[in-house]
Amino acid sequence: MSGRIHSEDELGKKWDRCVTDGILKTTGGIGLGLLASVLLFKVKRWPIIFGGGVGLGLAYRNCEQEINETLRKT
Repeated sequence: MSGRIHSEDELGKKWDRCVTDGILKTTGGIGLGLLASVLLFKVKRWPIIFGGGVGLGLAYRNCEQEINETLRKT
C-alpha cells in the first residue's frame, strides 16, 4: 500500500473537522451568550442568538479557508 493520501480522503477529513469546529464554536458562542444574558442583560434572548451566530460565522470562515486551500492544491 502506498503512503499517499488521496485528495478525496483529505477533503473528507477537512469536512469532518469543519463540522466538529462548527459544533464547538456554535455551542461555545451560545454558552457565552447565555452567560452574558444571565449576568449582564437580565435574561434577554438576543445575546444567546448573537453568540451562536458569531460562533457559526467563525466556523464557516475557517472551514471556507481550509476547503479552498485544499481545492487550490488539486
